Amino acid sequence: MPPFSSFQDEIYLHGLLTGEAPPFGTDPAGLEDAARERMSPEAYGYVAGGAGTGATMRANRAAFERRALVPRMLRDVGVRDLSYTLFGTRLPAPLLLAPVGVLSIVHPDAEPAAARAAAGLGLPTVLSTASSTTLEEVAEASGDGPRWFQLYWPKDRDVTVSLLRRARAAGYTALVVTLDTWLLGWRPRDLDRAHLPFLRRIGIANYLSDPAFLAGLAKPVEEDPLAAVAHWAGMFADPTKTWEDLAFLREQWDGPIVLKGVLHPDDARRARDAGMDGVVVSNHGGRQVDGAVAALDALPAVAGAVGEEITVLFDSGVRTGSDVLKALALGARAVLVGRPYVHGLALGGEAGVRHVLRCLLAELDLSLALTGHTGPAGLDPGLLAPPLPG
Repeated sequence: MPPFSSFQDEIYLHGLLTGEAPPFGTDPAGLEDAARERMSPEAYGYVAGGAGTGATMRANRAAFERRALVPRMLRDVGVRDLSYTLFGTRLPAPLLLAPVGVLSIVHPDAEPAAARAAAGLGLPTVLSTASSTTLEEVAEASGDGPRWFQLYWPKDRDVTVSLLRRARAAGYTALVVTLDTWLLGWRPRDLDRAHLPFLRRIGIANYLSDPAFLAGLAKPVEEDPLAAVAHWAGMFADPTKTWEDLAFLREQWDGPIVLKGVLHPDDARRARDAGMDGVVVSNHGGRQVDGAVAALDALPAVAGAVGEEITVLFDSGVRTGSDVLKALALGARAVLVGRPYVHGLALGGEAGVRHVLRCLLAELDLSLALTGHTGPAGLDPGLLAPPLPG
C-alpha cells in the first residue's frame, strides 16, 4: 500500500498530465469558504456556529496555534506506518469521523456518503443519533467499514434499549455516549434565524424509525407530525443523569463504551472507575459552553490521569494533519475530525469527504516524517515546544 503522502504526488502528477488542479481545495480555510457558498445560510450557521460569542471555538484553534512542532533531523523516516489498533480493530491511521448530525442540510447524500468515504479508506465512522438517515441505512452504506454509534441518551429507557439493540444488530462495534449535550447550548446563529432542524423532522430519522419511539405516539407520524416532534423533544436528553446511571448502559451494551465530552481529569478517573473503556476529550467543537477550556489544553491532564488504563481520544478544533499530530503527542490515542469533512460533504458528497480525509492523512504522514517520526507509537510531548503564552 502506498504511503498516504502519495496523494500529494498524485495531485502534482495529475496537474502535469492534464493541466488541471484538484476539484476541491487543500487549504482548510478555503474549503470552508467554498462550502459556505454551497450551503444555505441556515445550514452554514448550524455547522459553523458555536455557543455564545464563539470564545470556545476560538480557544480551540488558539490552543493548537500556541503549540509548535519541533522537527528532529537525520532520522530514517523512509518507511512510515500510521496504523493503530483501537478496541481490537487495526486501523490504517489514528483518525475517525466524529459524529455530526443532520447532514442532509449539507448534502442530500448525507451520512451514507460520509460513511462510504470513510469505509473506502478503512477509517471508522462514528454515527450520530441525530442523523438524517437511519443507522441501518448508514451501516449498509458503510459495508465492511468499521463503525461506531454515538448516543444522545434519551430519557425513555425503552427507546435507549431499542436504539442500542438496533446499533449492535447493524454492526456498530463501539458506543460513544455524549455527556455535554443534556441541554442545547446557547447558539446565536441558530437562534437569530429561529432555526433548529430537529423541529422540522431533520435529524430524527433514528427515532422516527424506532419501534419503541413509535409505540409512544397516539397517531402515526404522517397523521400528526407535530406530536412526533414533541415526543422527541420530550425525551431527547436527560439533564438528571449521573455517574450511577452508567451501570445501566454497561448492562445494555457488551462492547466498548467511550464517554465524549470529558475535560477534567477527575471525570476521566470516574469514567475509568465506572468500567468505561475510553473518553473523548472534547468541548463539542465549542458548540455548548461559551468560554470553556480549549479541548487541547485539557488533553494532557486527562491523559495523565488515566494513563494506559482506558483509551483517550480527542476532538474539537482539528483542521489539519499537523493538528492531529499535536493531539497525538499530547496523549490522544486517536483523533476525531468533524467540521472539515462536513465542508467536503457540502462541496462534493462522498468524493468531497474522501478528498478531505486524504488531505488530512497525507499531511499527517508528511508532518510525521518531517518531524523525524515513523508512526504514532512513541509520540510524546517532547515533539512540541513549550506552549506560547495565551
